[in-house]
Amino acid sequence: MTAPPASNAPAKDFTAACVQMSSGDDVGANLARAAELLAQAAKQGAQLAALPEFFPVLSADENCKLKCAEQFGAGPIQDFLKAAAQEHNMHILGGALPIYESPSRVYASSLLIAPSGEVMARYDKMHLFRFTGKHTAADETKTIAPGKKPVAVNTEFGRMALSICYDLRFPELYRSLSPDIIFAPSAFTEETGRAHWEVLLRARAIENLAHIIAPAQCGEHPGGRRTHGNSMIIDPWGEITARADNKTEIIITATISATTRQQHRQRLPSLSHRLI
Repeated sequence: MTAPPASNAPAKDFTAACVQMSSGDDVGANLARAAELLAQAAKQGAQLAALPEFFPVLSADENCKLKCAEQFGAGPIQDFLKAAAQEHNMHILGGALPIYESPSRVYASSLLIAPSGEVMARYDKMHLFRFTGKHTAADETKTIAPGKKPVAVNTEFGRMALSICYDLRFPELYRSLSPDIIFAPSAFTEETGRAHWEVLLRARAIENLAHIIAPAQCGEHPGGRRTHGNSMIIDPWGEITARADNKTEIIITATISATTRQQHRQRLPSLSHRLI
């Protein structure tokens, strides 16, 4: 796994796609649906497409992800991502998939795949979701091992920071990475998403003067689990440039403009300095 070296060349503008899904507990069916949606994204001119958190499997039964966990570097889910990137000549973010840690736990790993099929970056979710609400309760620590370090990668499109879902509540993570673009693939619950999803996304964009690419899970999943949807692409000023609804498997696209990002940073130079 290698990342391109830092470059002084201007970042390229590109078309990004958020792939919104309503995944279930059948890995094969979920990958088949992801393939259809990625093909749609490619037809719409996307040079990068991002899949949501746990796009290969999502259920109220947290043990589901243990059954399809893969060793890093090999397995049908990773093979799917690499083949799709090559087929469509497109960067693909695998929002989160289960990577083996032990018989009882996995890493929730986000993989950024180059058009060549190479893994450019891997990020393991650091902040794990625990919540007791009116209608739902969750504790990811029972089946997920926390990641150990933040990850950002320099690309032709700019510096990309990888994060997953609950990470959004920890702004210091992003400021430490000095990102141009932030990935936030998610499976927000309907309850927390309705209250906080948009606010958190727009805040992270504004704080970092960075673009946000946030593909989400939507609708109802096996066992009655409900997710908020509302996948978004947000510009560095906090403006929502593309948005999905809360129930439809769909592609949304927007242009990620390095020029626009630089203009905003010139307007607020005290926020745009790099920390690293």
